[in-house]
Formats: sequence, C-alpha cells, structure tokens
Amino acid sequence: MATNYSQLRGMLAIAKGSFIAILRNPSAVAFSFGFPLVFILVFGFIGGSGPSVSVALANPRDSATWVIGTLLKNPMVRLSNHHNKDSIRSDLQRGRIAAIISLDSTRSPAGLTQYTVHTQTSSASGDKYPILKLALAQVFESAVERSMSGPYAQYRPLVIDELPLIPGRAYSIIDFILPGMLGFSLLSAAVFGVAFLFFSLRSQLVLKRYYATPIGKRYIVLGEGLARVVFQLITAIVIIGIGKIGFHFTLVHGWITFVELLVLSLIGLIVFMGFGFIISSVAKSESTIPPFANVITLPQFLLGGTFFSTDVFPKWLQRICEILPLKQLNDALRNVAFEGAHLTDCWKQLGILVIWGILTYAVAVRVFKWE
Repeated sequence: MATNYSQLRGMLAIAKGSFIAILRNPSAVAFSFGFPLVFILVFGFIGGSGPSVSVALANPRDSATWVIGTLLKNPMVRLSNHHNKDSIRSDLQRGRIAAIISLDSTRSPAGLTQYTVHTQTSSASGDKYPILKLALAQVFESAVERSMSGPYAQYRPLVIDELPLIPGRAYSIIDFILPGMLGFSLLSAAVFGVAFLFFSLRSQLVLKRYYATPIGKRYIVLGEGLARVVFQLITAIVIIGIGKIGFHFTLVHGWITFVELLVLSLIGLIVFMGFGFIISSVAKSESTIPPFANVITLPQFLLGGTFFSTDVFPKWLQRICEILPLKQLNDALRNVAFEGAHLTDCWKQLGILVIWGILTYAVAVRVFKWE
C-alpha cells in the first residue's frame, strides 16, 4: 500500500486545499489584490496629470480668446470655478490659485489683435506661480509660431505683464497635512476600534454578562462609546498641540479655532463610529474585521484629501470624493484652522456628515447584535 502512495498527488491535494482556503479568506484576497489595485489606480491618476495650478479670470469673457483657450489646453493649468471678485481675491491671498489673469487688446497697424496678459499673484502662491509662468511661456511660443508667416508676420501677438505682488498668508505644508492626519486618526480609531471592541465584547459574552446588572442596553453602548470619544478627543488635543507648538500650525482665531476643531473632531468621530458598529455586527470572526474596515477606510484615506489635494484627480473622480465623509471633515478642519471660518460657515460639510451619520446609525440599529 505504501509503495502505491503518490507523494506528488498528496502534495498537489494539499496545495489545492490551501489555495481554496486562501481564496475563501477575505483578508488575503483584499490585501493581495484589492488594495494594491486601488493604490495603482489612485496614484496612476495623480501621476498622469503632472503638476498643475488653478487660475482665475478677472473677466470671464476672456475665456473666449485664443490666448486663454491655448493656456487652458495646457494640462498644467486649470480654471477656477469662482467668478465673484471677493472670492477670487480671497483664493489668491490664501494661495489657492496661482494668479488672477486679465487681458487687454490693441490693434496693430495691420489691423491685427495684440493681447497683453496681466498676471497678479500673491506671496501665498509659493511654487504655484512658476508653473503658471512656464505655461504662459508655452503660450507665448505658440503665439510666436503663429506670427512667423501669413498675416501675423512681424508683429508680437502676445505680451505678458506681471502686476505688483499682493500680500497673502502663506499656506504651509503643516496646515494641509495636520487636519488630514487628524481626520485619518479619527476615522481609523472609530472604525477599527469600535469594530474590534464590540465584536470582542460580544464573542467573549461580556455583553451578555451585563444583562445580570440593572443597567440598560443603550447605556452599555453609550458607556463604551463615551470612553472611546474621550480618548480620541485627548488624541486630537495632542495632535493639534504638537502641530501648533512644534510646527507653527495655523489657528487663525486662537483658542476659539482650537475649540471649534475639537467640536468638528467630536462630530466626525461620532459619525465614523457608526461604521464600526455595523462592522462589529456583520463580521463573522476577528479575521474578517480588517477587510470590512479597510473597504470603508482605505478609499477615504486616498480620496478624502488626507495626503494630497483632490484637485489632482479627474473631474469625475473629484465628484466622488465630494460625497465621502472624511473629505468633508478634512475640508471643514482646514477651513476653520487656516481660512478663519467658523462652524456656522461649514454648513455644507456638516450637512453631509449629518446625512452620513443618519444613514450609518439607521443601518447599525438594524444589524447590531448583542450575542
């Protein structure tokens, strides 16, 4: 009997069984295929676009000229959606756009139109304006090529005029990164922490033992949730404090801004905890919690403006980003910390977060399990 046993067939049988077990393991599939593909797609969209900046037009009608048309064909330049003069100037002073562009036109002796491009930038534009200058230089080269022959010969179709620099408040890297890292911390702690906590309490029959006490079920959940909230708010205080003391993180209105950031952190944390409650109930084992949690958190880490601005994405992907709760929390945190906005100015972001909160807790109430 022993001599007829095939070691090769035994090995292949083990390999087959092990392979099927891997395919049935959501964690293995997600970490081996799903997440690498997500990273490739996201960073592929970023890498394909190259560096780009936004500009605003002092006169929206200038977009019909060949000068602006040629400029906007350059992938390095995007046109701002703002047309209100106060909004445009505010964007310029805060470094959100590279410059405000205006055009003047004159007629040459031959009756041809000659454009003068006026550009106004601010001290907050940083490295954005050099990118715009490079794009304008390419427009100028295109204009020179047009003037080499035919009716354009021997005249300069384009002149670039740089207006005086206006003062602005520089937007440092810490002003962008810290709110993103704070949102990152709140989302990951709420989803992973709550999911593991309540799954463990249920699987170890701790929740069931609570039934022997007079305390009601809702107060059990509130008590555990309150501990998580307090801990994460302390984490938020530490993150903001280190950013302010160590790296000069901007708090426009001082203590008022600090308190408003904590209020936003509390709102975001409560909303994100709803995802954790859902995962703790639908997960069949501890090994299935990470895949479920990463399905919720990873897309938001990458598309929620955590590490980089979502402006680098294609327009269709930016629309998807706008519905993500982490994107709205990050935007609200940055608006309050750097832009000087107050909670009443963040109605759009807070409204979307509230909608997410209602949806997640409506699902959580239906699927939450005590045993």
